[in-house]
Amino acid sequence: MLQVWRADDRYRGGEADAGIDTRHAFSFSGFYDPDNVNFGLLVACNEERLAPGAGFEEHPHRDVEIVTWVAEGELEHRDSAGHTSLVRAGDVQRLSAGSGVRHVERNAGEGPLRFVQMWLVPGAFGTEPEYEVVHGIADNTPFALPRTEAVLHVRRLAEGERTAVPDAQWVYAHVVRGRVVLDGHELAGGDAARVTEAAELEAAALGGPAELLLWEMHAEPSYG
Repeated sequence: MLQVWRADDRYRGGEADAGIDTRHAFSFSGFYDPDNVNFGLLVACNEERLAPGAGFEEHPHRDVEIVTWVAEGELEHRDSAGHTSLVRAGDVQRLSAGSGVRHVERNAGEGPLRFVQMWLVPGAFGTEPEYEVVHGIADNTPFALPRTEAVLHVRRLAEGERTAVPDAQWVYAHVVRGRVVLDGHELAGGDAARVTEAAELEAAALGGPAELLLWEMHAEPSYG
């Protein structure tokens, strides 16, 4: 089954006065929908737009896997474990909060910053925090998320180019830019598709180049 979620249906959050525009795909912070709390292991998919100098002050996380894909600009990361980095377009950042970590994120560039931040539930809790950045991840290079049964696939497609969608119990597709056709459904930037029991599906760029994130997931959250 494939269900389309449009960009305009996302919950609008953030702090406009602080230069932060957030668009949530799932229940998050002050917005709660009991029928939209997760899909597979994914519990958040936030599109973030930060003005130059804007950002999130130090705040804590625990027992969550946070994966960030920068679409435009430069993201500065600092955390309580001593990690500091600049994450740029085409980089994948992973923060495994484990037993607990605090971090700061801000727009370190002179232009706008746009990124997609995705949270997943790990398979084990209370583990040691971890952090890494994969710089310039290549297309068709699966990024297997440690401590989970989830894999991120990045697809940057030329006009008309087609790509296979992973076969999995749960597949989440997010269009970063451009337009994509997935199983007969047209998706534009910010749109997403949630597919259960995905098998032998393809996606194709429509009317120009497109960028697509695909989560392949083989489990749901277990808190026992």
